[in-house]
Amino acid sequence: MKLLFAMFPSVLEYTVLCVMVLYMRLEFAGGLMSDDKTQPVLGTPCWHVEEFVVSKECTLCTSFETKTIEKCSTSGFIEKINCVQSNKEETRSCHSALMEKHAFWNFVGAMIGASFLFALVVVFRQRTLDRRALEKVRKQIESI
Repeated sequence: MKLLFAMFPSVLEYTVLCVMVLYMRLEFAGGLMSDDKTQPVLGTPCWHVEEFVVSKECTLCTSFETKTIEKCSTSGFIEKINCVQSNKEETRSCHSALMEKHAFWNFVGAMIGASFLFALVVVFRQRTLDRRALEKVRKQIESI
């Protein structure tokens, strides 16, 4: 019975903490789910809050662009976007389909190479174990 009373304060604290976290999560989610999108947050790119048109497709950044435009350092590719309502021209980082295809085939090649290497290791190990088993059987037959 003493154990139950000793545990009660910690259970009560844990329950209060859980209720507070749940309340805060519900309050935060309620603020996010509101339909009031008339005021964009400062620093938010325009393509997050309004319609846009891609004016220049995803292209590889030049060495100068990589040094001057921060968004080029993320993926090495960039596209230019015109926002319809604010009439802003902005850039954003993108992933090139050619780059993704090249990375995929590099991965496939690496996996084929690794599987070939491990297949050789398995064959070598199996031959070694077979040789040991035959040697053991030969010694047992000789001892008879």
